[in-house]
Amino acid sequence: MSSHHIVRDDQEPALIIANGESCSPELLGQLLEWSPIVVVLDSAIIRVLELGIKVDVLLGDFDRNFNAEKYKDSQYPIEIVHTPNQNKTDLEKAFDYLIERKIPAVNVVWATGRRADHTITNVTNIVRYQNDLKIVILDDYSKIYQLPRKFQKWYPAKSILSLIPIGLVEGISSENLEYPLENDTLTIGYRTGSSNSVLSDGLVTITHSDGDLLLMECHD
Repeated sequence: MSSHHIVRDDQEPALIIANGESCSPELLGQLLEWSPIVVVLDSAIIRVLELGIKVDVLLGDFDRNFNAEKYKDSQYPIEIVHTPNQNKTDLEKAFDYLIERKIPAVNVVWATGRRADHTITNVTNIVRYQNDLKIVILDDYSKIYQLPRKFQKWYPAKSILSLIPIGLVEGISSENLEYPLENDTLTIGYRTGSSNSVLSDGLVTITHSDGDLLLMECHD
């Protein structure tokens, strides 16, 4: 895989490579091509460098005797960011780093799979950072992001869309979904909008009046 990148514009989404299950080289390559900055979390750098990727930032608490300094020469001019705070995950600290640099958006890969607790925390953190950073989490099967109060996007028929509330979400309505919502309420743990699908080629509209609603664009 080639190193990044074509674009050097902080208005393009940054890329964070976390330390969960790897995605396909095709997906990773597409994201690298347009990323102005690539941040790798902790010991994931070992897997990342095996793919021949140029890294801008290596960030983490570097516990378990992990030596981050050894990558300074081979990845020059890599920035090493030691974040020992144990009250936040490495991914949360990476979000904080991008916010401090005033980068408005980020794509995240390798943030799902493997440990379920990490996956759940990583996905729900999209909501936690909603006022400061636009976060999209991607893997080979899903693209996950938070919806605004009114959302519209063109999809081909049969596209799988899952609506996942973080807490209580009220006043949800939809157009062009196989299982329509009409001023409905979804609550995590009780009722979600998992595995809905697009009725016909065209615009899908989803609105909600209150709460934090995630959309997962899914494929098998």
